[in-house]
Amino acid sequence: MTGSRTPAGVLRRLAVVLAAAALMLTGFSVTSTAWASATGTVNTAGAPLTVRSGPHVGSTAVGSVADGASITIDCQTYGDTVSGTYGTTNIWDHVPAKGGYVSDAYVHTGSDTLVAPLCGGTPTQSCSGAGLGNPRTCGEAVTWAKNHVTTSYVADYAGRCDHVVGLAYGWSHSGSTSARSHWLAIPGAYKHAGDSNVPAGGLAFFSGGSQGYGHVMISIGGGYFLSTDIHGSGTFTRTTISEIKSRWGQTYSGWAQPWFQINH
Repeated sequence: MTGSRTPAGVLRRLAVVLAAAALMLTGFSVTSTAWASATGTVNTAGAPLTVRSGPHVGSTAVGSVADGASITIDCQTYGDTVSGTYGTTNIWDHVPAKGGYVSDAYVHTGSDTLVAPLCGGTPTQSCSGAGLGNPRTCGEAVTWAKNHVTTSYVADYAGRCDHVVGLAYGWSHSGSTSARSHWLAIPGAYKHAGDSNVPAGGLAFFSGGSQGYGHVMISIGGGYFLSTDIHGSGTFTRTTISEIKSRWGQTYSGWAQPWFQINH
């Protein structure tokens, strides 16, 4: 399936879907517990996995971990995008026993997203609508989105993901004909291709779908998003990047600041 991270991708995505469903049913009153350190298993199909001083393929090698070894991950961060055993990702795992980072593309952790705290405790990017002319700020858009969560059918939401994120930012429509055309129109300075570390208010885009329209949803922080249709036509509910990929087979494009063609 498009966007999967095999061979363990199916099991990993199933766990994420079940967890997301449980969170949706309990609502926003649930407070997530703080992450502790996590464990993972290296899978390189034979060669040792290089440990580097930073989350970049060009960072100095400080050691290696044998294929099949279990590692403890005390935190994770975002760096260079790497393609490996479990697909393509920009997540890097900090291995305290080795004093460096390994690409999560070669580590089975049970999830396609973060399983340990962010190294340093803060996202590397923040949402900003400065100079974009949106009627609402990032924070106000997130509040609007949370206030409009619904598991009931709303005709104005059905199949209209790009329209709904426009509504969140105070527009009557987004100015684009589809989520995919919206993503392609956004100037590069406002886009973070492949980066799954989406700050609250950021717009997460996907490509694919039966008609190639793609998908977009708004981040509410902590790896969670509000999306139309994922839990039923015309609904607007909490989800994750992994769930969109697994249930719809869409490919994650990246996230963008709230740039709308209606204002440009």
